[in-house]
Amino acid sequence: MMRMFGKFLIAVPLAALPLVALPAFAEDLAEPESFDGIADEGERSAAIFNEMGKVLQHPRCLNCHPVDGTPRQGDDLALHQPPVVRGQGGFGAPGMRCSNCHSAENVEYTGAEGSVPGHDPWHLAPVSMGWIGLTLPEICEQIKDPERNGDRTLAELHEHNAEDGLVGWSWEPGEGREPAPGSQERFGALTKAWIDAGAGCPSG
Repeated sequence: MMRMFGKFLIAVPLAALPLVALPAFAEDLAEPESFDGIADEGERSAAIFNEMGKVLQHPRCLNCHPVDGTPRQGDDLALHQPPVVRGQGGFGAPGMRCSNCHSAENVEYTGAEGSVPGHDPWHLAPVSMGWIGLTLPEICEQIKDPERNGDRTLAELHEHNAEDGLVGWSWEPGEGREPAPGSQERFGALTKAWIDAGAGCPSG
């Protein structure tokens, strides 16, 4: 199978492509207040997290949250081309650091529709925060677990979702990429509402 990387075609073995069923892309996120009618806090928090899942399971997030050492790209979670590995701290291997190609901002191709994504810093999420292939309930339990979420409290998790610039890149991903649904502000508000309702997780 051939894939485009910039203006170059690169062969990618079909067996290497991820076999992940992606949910249909959502265009927007509901307001936290829209869940106020759910009286039971457990049900309400689970419903809010389902809404957050529209972002968490979107390719803009999943591509940087693999469960192995290889980032993904595109809307189909294709293996990163050219081939790269996680390296120490998720910043790439020596000589093939993420910053070799990814600068502080998105850079559009010359004479083509597309761009190289950019943010300072640009790196993979820790392996402990890998999401590709996980169910939404599994992701929910994972991001609440300080042993897997970078030792974050729920308040720090809210701050991360609401204010972190690399998270925010998901809504400004550059030419040729569909942004995550809604906005970072709405995603942060949903995160706070989920925490305020008890941070419950959806059932399987």
